Amino acid sequence: MRFLEDIPEVPTDAAGFIDQKPGKYGEKSLTDKEVRDALIDDLSKLEPLTDQATDEEIEAYFKYAYSLVVKDFPDPENLVKEWEFQSFGNPDLPDSRYHFKENYNIEVILDASGSMAALHDDKTLMETAKESILDFMAQVPEEANVSLRVYGHVGSSADSDKEASCKAIEQVYDYATYDEEIFREEMDLIQPAGWTPLAGALEEAKDALSSFNGSNHTNLIYLVSDGIETCDGNPVEVAESLANSDAQPIINIIGFHVDADAQQQLQQMAEVSGGIFATAYNQQELSEEFKRAEQTLAAWERWKENALSSLDIKELNQGGDIIQFTGDWTSARLQTYDKLTSAIYDMETNDIVTNDIADELDEQREELQELLEQIEQELVNDLEGKNVEHIEELRETIRNKYNSQVEN
Repeated sequence: MRFLEDIPEVPTDAAGFIDQKPGKYGEKSLTDKEVRDALIDDLSKLEPLTDQATDEEIEAYFKYAYSLVVKDFPDPENLVKEWEFQSFGNPDLPDSRYHFKENYNIEVILDASGSMAALHDDKTLMETAKESILDFMAQVPEEANVSLRVYGHVGSSADSDKEASCKAIEQVYDYATYDEEIFREEMDLIQPAGWTPLAGALEEAKDALSSFNGSNHTNLIYLVSDGIETCDGNPVEVAESLANSDAQPIINIIGFHVDADAQQQLQQMAEVSGGIFATAYNQQELSEEFKRAEQTLAAWERWKENALSSLDIKELNQGGDIIQFTGDWTSARLQTYDKLTSAIYDMETNDIVTNDIADELDEQREELQELLEQIEQELVNDLEGKNVEHIEELRETIRNKYNSQVEN
């Protein structure tokens, strides 16, 4: 079973859990019979183990089961970025992108590739995305400029349409104040169709933003995508280049119903660009991500009206955010535990492992649970007691201790 050689080790520290890819069944419900049957099919790729199995063989089976069912664990660095975003306008923030500027420009980049036609909750992903974007735009101050860029809306997912579809990146609403009627008309014309030129869309956004220098413009980009780059570009490299351009944009990325590979790529794009990455699996979650910007826009609008000074920005009340983060970590931990329990049970009842080996796998599951509980408490201890004035110190703590992918 050579495929077992490619299965990564089960993490042993926080950085490993945060950076790992979610399992194939991590975001799926095992109460769904089709999903459970598919899990059993994957587990059945394993040859039956007897009680004479070595510790290494048992460990390999545990790693495989874990790789299939592990949930996505929240990244504390994302929480720090959210605190920065929520503190928009505070002069103590070390990142000047979050200081008040005279002008505010917002661009939404929307994925219209063929996969956005998938149904969820009786709507296509595209319909849900459109509704959330329109709700967000309705809250944008009159003085702000908005833009809508779309890709994937030409051709089909067929190989013969790849070249045309990958080139079809269009700014359907150029930077201007928000006109609901015109914006909605342009939005209605967009239909999911073809490929996913993530890198190309960011390149064109960079060109458009070249007129808006970050010294006197706040430039905010929201990228909504349900998939990975399929047009041979390097979106991680382009995202970093865009973030380092004179426009100095804040790039927030929403992975909408993404699989593990797409999530990993989109997350890397957010990491290298200093933006926030979030996943959304329904309309409420998608709308909540857009609402993050509403508070900052309201503060900017009051500042423009001379009703708010930079010094009036209140210190963060991050207690609720830490509780939410802890709840998300606990949920991922417990769901991973439950799914591992199901996987071990399925291996035993399908004669893939013996009762004694199942007991050993259960012991490994319990040890993993204890480790995740310890890490959870350590994370909370690091996050508590920090306000915006200490955000750079907190960021360094988080990066050094929990994010092995960031070079210091």
